[in-house]
Amino acid sequence: MNSQTSVSTDEALRLTPDEVSSRMPDERTLYELADLFRVFGDSTRIKILCALSVSDLCVADIASLLSMTQSAISHQLRVLKQVRLVRVARKGRSSVYSLDDDHVRTIFDQGFRHVRHIAPSSERGEEK
Repeated sequence: MNSQTSVSTDEALRLTPDEVSSRMPDERTLYELADLFRVFGDSTRIKILCALSVSDLCVADIASLLSMTQSAISHQLRVLKQVRLVRVARKGRSSVYSLDDDHVRTIFDQGFRHVRHIAPSSERGEEK
């Protein structure tokens, strides 16, 4: 959604369905967004993204960190790469993975903020 389609809550309450429809993204864009959010629905992929938000890592390091096989990690990295959440750089014989760009970090950070907002630390069993 671009700035032209963004509407404040107050404005949205006054728009007709036709006006709302004209400001919504096209079906393909909505499908791509749904596909992106689907990728966030797997805890292994979230763990990988969390690790990559701290440091660029190779498959072996991620596998060791998450106590999983390299094959399982490679499969999840392929999924993350397909939706452009991670990228890979060849360094000699190794492939090093990183978050694709700052947008990914922003999405991830916003997700954490939302989770912390809807479940205060006392409900998650954390100390304040």
